[in-house]
Amino acid sequence: MARLFASARVVRRDEAFIRTLYEDHGQPLIAYATRLTGDRAAAEDVVQEALVRAWRNTDALAANAETARAWLFTVTRNLVIDRSRARASRPAEVAESASHDVVLGDHAQRVVDSMSVLAAIDALSEDHRQVLVQIYFHDRSVADAAQELGIAPGTVKSRSHYAVRALRVALERVAT
Repeated sequence: MARLFASARVVRRDEAFIRTLYEDHGQPLIAYATRLTGDRAAAEDVVQEALVRAWRNTDALAANAETARAWLFTVTRNLVIDRSRARASRPAEVAESASHDVVLGDHAQRVVDSMSVLAAIDALSEDHRQVLVQIYFHDRSVADAAQELGIAPGTVKSRSHYAVRALRVALERVAT
């Protein structure tokens, strides 16, 4: 029973010592770790780990309280170096926004878009569809399309204008 009370006193003493260390050195440690890491959250993690290590070595630090600050700063620097080395030895982490890029690279949307365009083209009149096929799919000039279809170049221009306008209206209906 006496042993239990003695260990409880040691734990309370150790906790009080760590609290005192944090009160005396916590803010400068966080500022130092932030300068080293460039990230406040990472700096707080490093300082927390440094204090856990101080708690594990309470007897040694309590015996020589004058060097506790130097010890904490050294441990903090070493932890930052260890984190940096560990990150360098692992493959690069993928950011959450990278998953968005994967979705952008998905071909499913292009398939849906092409199906919508084909449906809209099918809804055009035969004359308008022929002109669009000649100009946009066969990459013909107005004169070449007119010659191929056997109509005047002005008619090709007029039909292509109205065909594109009708296509735009049809695609807007599909999109909504």
